[in-house]
Amino acid sequence: MNSVTLLGSKRVHKCSHSLIILRRLCNHPFDGDGFEFIEEPLKKLGSDYDSTVDERLHVNEDWGFKQKQFSLRKGFLETVKLDAKRVLEVLRQDGPGLDARLVLGELHVRPSGLLVREVLFGILKNINCQNKTRCAKLAYKFFVWCSQQEGYQHTVNAYHLVMSIYAECEEFKALWRLVDEMIEKGLPATARTFNILIRTCGEAGLAKNLVERFIKSKTFNFRPFKHSYNAILHGLLVLNQYKLIEWVYQQMLLDGFPSDILTYNIVMYAKYRLGKLDQFHRLLDEMGRNGFSPDFHTFNILLHVLGKGDKPLAALNLLNHMREMGIEPTVLHFTTLIDGLSRAGNLDACKYFFDEMIKNECRPDVVAYTVMITGYVVAGEIEKALEMYQDMISREQVPNVFTYNSIIRGLCMAGKFDEACSMLKEMETKGCSPNSVVYNTLASCLRNAGKTADAHEVIRQMTEKVKHADIHSRFKGHKA
Repeated sequence: MNSVTLLGSKRVHKCSHSLIILRRLCNHPFDGDGFEFIEEPLKKLGSDYDSTVDERLHVNEDWGFKQKQFSLRKGFLETVKLDAKRVLEVLRQDGPGLDARLVLGELHVRPSGLLVREVLFGILKNINCQNKTRCAKLAYKFFVWCSQQEGYQHTVNAYHLVMSIYAECEEFKALWRLVDEMIEKGLPATARTFNILIRTCGEAGLAKNLVERFIKSKTFNFRPFKHSYNAILHGLLVLNQYKLIEWVYQQMLLDGFPSDILTYNIVMYAKYRLGKLDQFHRLLDEMGRNGFSPDFHTFNILLHVLGKGDKPLAALNLLNHMREMGIEPTVLHFTTLIDGLSRAGNLDACKYFFDEMIKNECRPDVVAYTVMITGYVVAGEIEKALEMYQDMISREQVPNVFTYNSIIRGLCMAGKFDEACSMLKEMETKGCSPNSVVYNTLASCLRNAGKTADAHEVIRQMTEKVKHADIHSRFKGHKA
């Protein structure tokens, strides 16, 4: 009642009316496949604030620099990169005959946030199955050495990089010790901390205990989320922990925390994935009663529901309703809808909305084209798939490995094995490296067609490529 007073009756009525419309549009059964276009945008929420993406971009928030300012200090950056290479070279030589810590002291290298990030990321990107233990030890040795240098203190992001190295090296006990050390030193555990930890314990059945620990933690910094529960819910979404999302949501309600639009989107999505459509709709109705209008992500979920339910007219009404609410449908929204309709087998509707996307000045990207191509391939309409592929090329959209995999599969289904093999070669010439899925698709189709020798040749090519990649990786690990 208080929320009605605060927001004003007109706005609440508008929100409720909006949700009633959506509730009616989306009331239908569905299955649990094909949620990529809903999932990825939701998972990316907050990634600009607290993730290893920041480390990889080398954004040094410790000093308050902006990326544009970095360009003015090119000489400084080059010096740091050169110092990082020298440090990595010393660390590689660490062993019985050489104590890296002593040699680092002789380099006269001054630790900084950027240098630490360069070195630790250099170690992280070169971890492989043969050098895990050594990489973990070298990272910690460097980390400790830096902390002992005058005038330098590790940041949360530095701890996160070492934690990521430990997670990659499966040094889980050391990972937890590092978390305790970070908290003891007064640094906050953030959403990124949670994400790293939940990845390491989800498989071992410790996830619920971890969540409880973070819920009770007074040092859990939930930036950029409104409260810690949203940070936890988002972390679980990233790992597809839908049942755990339900449990956390119940704990959140018991603790008296209110839901916001992000909460509703994540929990509705989890209900959707778990096949609990009645609860999905109840949450949708509750959103409206609490004065929340659907946002970009809510509409994305609803469009896929309508697409998979083969309700193109309702989807068209929903797109118009979005515009009335001031949300212009994007390429992502159209692609989400087309993907759902494609899975429902309604290719005519797919083509209609694909054309509508272009009419609305939304330029189809590689994903949109790949969804259309895949739909035609699954339906056995290889000629239309190839037409779409040519249209894609003419619009200067570069095919990716998924595009090629669909085309190769379609050509094989049509018995055009020579063309399928040629497409594999085209991938290489255009700089798109085939992965194991592409090789296995082609080899399986050739084998099923009785072309055993050709299938063996494809497998041989794949084996050679994997062997070369492994050798290159090992070489990189010794040289970089």
